Amino acid sequence: MNSPKRSPAKAPRPAKGGAPVTSDLPTATALKLWVVLARSHAAISEVLKADIERHDLTLAEFAVMEALYHKGPQLLGEIQKKILVSSGGMTFLVDRLAKRGLAERQNCESDRRARYAALTKKGEKMMAFIFPEHAAVIHGALKGLKQSDQRVLTALLRTLGTEAARLAAETPACKAALADQE
Repeated sequence: MNSPKRSPAKAPRPAKGGAPVTSDLPTATALKLWVVLARSHAAISEVLKADIERHDLTLAEFAVMEALYHKGPQLLGEIQKKILVSSGGMTFLVDRLAKRGLAERQNCESDRRARYAALTKKGEKMMAFIFPEHAAVIHGALKGLKQSDQRVLTALLRTLGTEAARLAAETPACKAALADQE
């Protein structure tokens, strides 16, 4: 029985009623990877968001608390860079956590302009309770990959992110945005 010959690299299929997204296979592959990454991130984020919301926190509030829980008091700008929010967003998040008694601002002894954020005792107690559960939820959300595959994917994504950051730093618009943050 003869099976039809398959080409090693399929040409992209045209969109419904339209032209192919691209006839360039490397570009089509990159586009597919981006879509898969974005959809995976969105699906996993929904699982994590639902877990965090059980504790009456947003993902961003939890990100601030998690950074303080694991790293101790930090300058607001340091946390901002880790959780990727604007400086105004960072101020808003710390204010909301402070109103709930979960975080507080502390003065910087070496620079009067700088302010630290730190967890309060209440915030420490809350994170000690919810973080182990949250870590288990993350573990469960990523069970679609074996642990060895998770390690490989981590290394690949680190390489991808490093190269993307290098390219971004060379882009004039990104250079300007980074200069504005300093």
